[in-house]
Amino acid sequence: MFTFVMFIRTDMVKVGDKVRFLNSTGGGLVKELRGKQMVIVEDESGFDFPILIAECVVVGTNDSGLQTTQSKREELEIIQPKQQKSEEDRKILNSQFSILNSIKETPEGERLSAYIAFLPVDPKAMMQTAYEAWFINDSNYFMYFTYQNRHNNSWRCRFHGLIEPNTKVYLEEFGKDELNVLEHIGFQIIAFKQDKPFGLKNALSVELRLDMVKFYKTHCFTENDYFDENALIFKIIRHDVPERQLLVTATDIQEAMLQKKQDLRHDPLPVKKPSKLERPTIEIDLHINQLLDTTEGMGAGDILNYQMNKFHEILKLYAGEKGRKIVFIHGKGEGILRTAIEKELKTKYKSYIFQDASFQEYGFGATLVKIR
Repeated sequence: MFTFVMFIRTDMVKVGDKVRFLNSTGGGLVKELRGKQMVIVEDESGFDFPILIAECVVVGTNDSGLQTTQSKREELEIIQPKQQKSEEDRKILNSQFSILNSIKETPEGERLSAYIAFLPVDPKAMMQTAYEAWFINDSNYFMYFTYQNRHNNSWRCRFHGLIEPNTKVYLEEFGKDELNVLEHIGFQIIAFKQDKPFGLKNALSVELRLDMVKFYKTHCFTENDYFDENALIFKIIRHDVPERQLLVTATDIQEAMLQKKQDLRHDPLPVKKPSKLERPTIEIDLHINQLLDTTEGMGAGDILNYQMNKFHEILKLYAGEKGRKIVFIHGKGEGILRTAIEKELKTKYKSYIFQDASFQEYGFGATLVKIR
């Protein structure tokens, strides 16, 4: 049974308090309260960090709510890891470790398992909702980890910290406009146990490529063992086996093509006879600016009806040509046209086969239909 450990804060966090982070190095001064669960903390470099109240330990207060140069210096001295701790600090840390030591280990938890989970903030508005990202540690090991996204040929760290065994930690909230940025994400993990013997685990680095289309589909968010709400969960590592993707470099492709050419020089080439059933693929662009010169006087509903009429017109035109493939280009946008097309194919054209068109040619913005 997967259990969650949460640090319960008994004292009230307020603006001006000096806090230390539980799951990552550092701390700072509370500048702003965001609801009942989140605060904005300014670190010693002047940067603001949003963090859960449950991830903070109050180590000092400032009743005036303002931070002076002297208080900043005192704060830095307090959060230095080698600084001698006060008796109050020791009691806080001891209470935390007593909670950690009470975590019950499971036999299956001796093998590392970790996941990245996404939850819609407003499940009833999938086309506009923002998302929460969570890191899940389903093992008996502590994990130092980083969460980052790929930016051009480099990486940008979005979160880093320490997570306890059999727990989950909130990473961030992001909107629809950041989905493309998060198509390629990566994790680096170092696992260990505290104050007890453990089996050595290799440090790992995993890169994931997320299917962004799933974020628009309600059925992709499913029931799970980690949240009361439906969530979209991707595997990072399961039972000590990390998720691996096939990453092919341009050099690998070039070498493979050269090798194939060399092999063809020695092998007889079969004569390929054209199939009578093969027909050229039809490409239909349903963007309204490709269908009409102007949309003056037309509302969003009128535009969608015109696009769907064009969709039905094309399918009717090629209805008798079995095996014919048609690519309907609808774009990503808010997904309204895509959803309408998929609904019609599932209800009025059940015999037809459809799928996402080639990602390399159309990205996530086209649907391939095969007439049957």
